[in-house]
Amino acid sequence: MSRDTARRVALAAQGFADQPPRGDVTRRHLLRTLSRTKLLQLDSVNVAVRAHYMPLFSRLGAYAPELVDTAAWSHRARQPRLLVEYWAHEASLIPIEDWALLRWRMREYGGAWRRRSRELLERSPELVDDVLAAVKDLGPIGAGALERELGGGERQGRGPWWNRTDTKRVCELLFAMGELTTGTRRGFERLYDLPERVLPAHVLGHEPEDDEAIRALVERSAHALGVATEPDLRDYYRLSPSQSQQAVAQLVEDGVLEPVSVNGWRQPAYRHSAARIPRKVTGRALLCPFDPLIWERSRAERLFDFHYRIEIYVPEPKRKYGYYVFPFLLNGELVARVDLKADRAAGVLRVPGAFAEPGSDLGEVVPELAAALRDMASWLGLDDVVIGDRGDLAKPLRAVTR
Repeated sequence: MSRDTARRVALAAQGFADQPPRGDVTRRHLLRTLSRTKLLQLDSVNVAVRAHYMPLFSRLGAYAPELVDTAAWSHRARQPRLLVEYWAHEASLIPIEDWALLRWRMREYGGAWRRRSRELLERSPELVDDVLAAVKDLGPIGAGALERELGGGERQGRGPWWNRTDTKRVCELLFAMGELTTGTRRGFERLYDLPERVLPAHVLGHEPEDDEAIRALVERSAHALGVATEPDLRDYYRLSPSQSQQAVAQLVEDGVLEPVSVNGWRQPAYRHSAARIPRKVTGRALLCPFDPLIWERSRAERLFDFHYRIEIYVPEPKRKYGYYVFPFLLNGELVARVDLKADRAAGVLRVPGAFAEPGSDLGEVVPELAAALRDMASWLGLDDVVIGDRGDLAKPLRAVTR
């Protein structure tokens, strides 16, 4: 298989070969996209837009973010909850039906958290039961409110990111064990609740064997990726090599995966039996750093010859492209990247830096990227796009966005 073919397979698997909606985006479109991506990664960075909202915009265009909020954090008889939070590819929103496929992880994570929290549990042995009882009575409820209800706790660690109370640590322990889940969110604050008040009975009652669950997760990875190496497949749900390798072998034997070689790839690859190979992929999309098409950086380099690293944790003077950089997909290729910031106070989408990939046709890229930036600004409720000075695309973009 050529790299061009592999790229088209991967793009189709992720939904970029689907026709975008002609009218309003609905739950049907949300479900179609989730049938491709399988999950939406959560992340706290909000410099441009929360990570779990952007992949849908990249594939569907403008939509109401409440569509995701309703699917993930509310339940009505006519609009049942579709998604639930758990550790999949990092913290993620996953289809409710997939929660049971991660029970083995709940056992493993619970054991690991208990070992790491041994000192806390020995010091406050009643705190786990107290938290569960309080959530049962008061949930959905945040860790801060629980802390006040239970009378506080001893702070651990240094700095604002790691300054967690005992109560918060226990909440996260119970979340990892599957004994708590997210009932809803207030802003981006997780409000904990009991799984039996969030998940339907048939999901709570489903306990697949570990091998069966892991095989199902690898099959989902393969469906979402189209064609992938075994390490690619294991990364999608953060599986261990032994788990993934055993599942891949079984799926090959069952005919679900077909071994293939991709020109230029050092490792063997596997194509899902249902993967499509479109003749071409057209359209444009800005991709957030946590989009599943590119979150595995070595795979993005193999597919697109696109070297990409998120530079949030790089000191500003050492950043090459910027703080929160979005690759730009155009007609099946990654042709540029832009550093983005939603300046909500000023009502503008700021583009501090814009950079073309080597060999890109600037006459084609510039107007398409300008249009994509205007579309994103409009979707975010911003009035204008302001282009900064960094990068070879800055000047031509300013000329077409004035």
